[in-house]
Amino acid sequence: MRFWLGASFVPTDQFVELARAAERCGFDTLTLSDHIFYADFASPYPYSKSGRPRWNAGTHWPDTWVTIGAMAAATSTLRFSPNVYIAPARDLFTVAKQVSTAAVLSGERVTFGVGVGWCKEEFQATGQDFHTRGRRLDEMIPALRELWTGSTVKLDGLPELSICPTPAGNIPIYVGGDSEAALTRASRLGDGWIGNRIYTEEQLDPVLAKLPKDRPFEVVAPLAVMPDAAVYRRFAAKGVTATMAAPWWLATPEEKAEHGEGTLELKIATMERFAEEVIAKF
Repeated sequence: MRFWLGASFVPTDQFVELARAAERCGFDTLTLSDHIFYADFASPYPYSKSGRPRWNAGTHWPDTWVTIGAMAAATSTLRFSPNVYIAPARDLFTVAKQVSTAAVLSGERVTFGVGVGWCKEEFQATGQDFHTRGRRLDEMIPALRELWTGSTVKLDGLPELSICPTPAGNIPIYVGGDSEAALTRASRLGDGWIGNRIYTEEQLDPVLAKLPKDRPFEVVAPLAVMPDAAVYRRFAAKGVTATMAAPWWLATPEEKAEHGEGTLELKIATMERFAEEVIAKF
């Protein structure tokens, strides 16, 4: 079992120090989420009962790849992944160059977590078709893999082309989402799957049943359990290869009183406790 740090909603100026602490504590991968702007969205947010986002206009959503570049420069072993990047809200070549450059500059410490997205307004703002986003992502994933080899590629309507720089090895692609379409996409086109909600065992079991068992395949599942090494081992036996945690969400009243609500100090203190109580036992 590997441990990913879920760093959504973190203030931008905390990311570099958070990455240093994550590496020191033994986290495998640091994730951050992707949104382009905030508005009074007409699109329903699919992960709340109200259909309204859990954040406001003051919540930080720094650019994924700029932030990964800064964190990579401050670390040496920690991996990075968007959770998840809404690739079909961008054109193929913008995505290809961003991810490839980040992979090269980080020493190939990038995993490409990708999904179709839910926010129609963001697609409208970038000039991409919201309604064809699934089909376009299905087409984009193999095209990205080919472009990232650095070889010459022939795409419809364009001359033969290539991009540079490209990494020496493969960039793993993990598909997010637990809809039937997302699970099929992950199984058919991905190297792994990232869960897009916090799962109880009853919610996760039917998802695991739909993911590949006949080849190496990574399963990253945020779990609705209290942090406990024995419980994580039980999920590992089911096929979960990594879980995601943000230890500061479970900060004790004493920790909050000592370090302050929302502070970098609180985040690091709870990460250190998580590392001692959980990570060190694997």
